[in-house]
Amino acid sequence: MYKKEQASQLRQAFWTTLGQYIAPHPGADGVKVNWLNYRTGQKHVYFRMQADNRKACVGIELAHPDPELQELYYDQFRELKGVLHDYLGEEWEWQLHTADENGKTISRIYKEIAPANVFNQDEWPRLISFFKPRIIALDEFWSNARYSFDSLW
Repeated sequence: MYKKEQASQLRQAFWTTLGQYIAPHPGADGVKVNWLNYRTGQKHVYFRMQADNRKACVGIELAHPDPELQELYYDQFRELKGVLHDYLGEEWEWQLHTADENGKTISRIYKEIAPANVFNQDEWPRLISFFKPRIIALDEFWSNARYSFDSLW
């Protein structure tokens, strides 16, 4: 088991390394993207990448505090499910109204691999190979799909 400081340093080193691998890749719109802190331009719609000592996960998180509006966003994504999966080249898991690690109600569309351990540097190439193509595919999807969410504001 790692000490808290060691774990923090390894986690930070992994995300820095991943950022360095993705940084040269421009976004679908041809502009520079902060891949690790992706901005969707929609409040309460996030693209998240997470990894710990058990699993790694990439996905879309819908965190609107109003469950009905959250479901409206989820339904809009569901209307685009085929298009999303075409961009991703695979099917993802869909969860309406689940709890996040803080007990907050969210909805998620995600892909997960387990076992995975971000603290094992030997696994970093596999984790980078998992995250990189998926976050880039999400960006390509979002480049075209984001406009269908504008009316939900």
